[in-house]
Amino acid sequence: MAHPLVDQLRFTRSEWLRGLEGVSEEDGSKHFGPMNCISWTVGHLAWQEQRYWLKYGMGKVLYPKVDELFANGAPISTPSLKEMFDVWQAITKAADPFLDTLTTEGLLADLLRDGKSIGQSVGSAMRRTTYHYWYHIGEIQAIRQMLGHKDLPQYVGEIEELAPYRAEEN
Repeated sequence: MAHPLVDQLRFTRSEWLRGLEGVSEEDGSKHFGPMNCISWTVGHLAWQEQRYWLKYGMGKVLYPKVDELFANGAPISTPSLKEMFDVWQAITKAADPFLDTLTTEGLLADLLRDGKSIGQSVGSAMRRTTYHYWYHIGEIQAIRQMLGHKDLPQYVGEIEELAPYRAEEN
């Protein structure tokens, strides 16, 4: 069984996907003022997952261009929504085995880059990633409202069934 904090990240990922259901390639590429488009945001969250879990956690990078194109502060661009979903799915699938190994002790450990602490624990990085998703879920729902989408998902979904509160392991 995964650590409860990992369950929360996975639930958040499922809410993220629920919030993106029905977004077309065309709508995924729309920009409103200085806001990034939905497809860029998918790449951006792929960047964070790759950075923390693959690069720092496992010492590998599946998509080097993701670091360049979607890092915090990267310039606005308009990638393909389908391509970004494929990249996001590949990264999160590759990250899951690492996430499955995490215990309370592992989450308390420093997150390392090149063998040196980045000044953040693995657990803090997990929370940052989870909260980052929620930020962008709201942003994407606002974009979808501006696009005229109707019947958008209501948040938070079935947390009681999919990721209920449970005590941490010892």
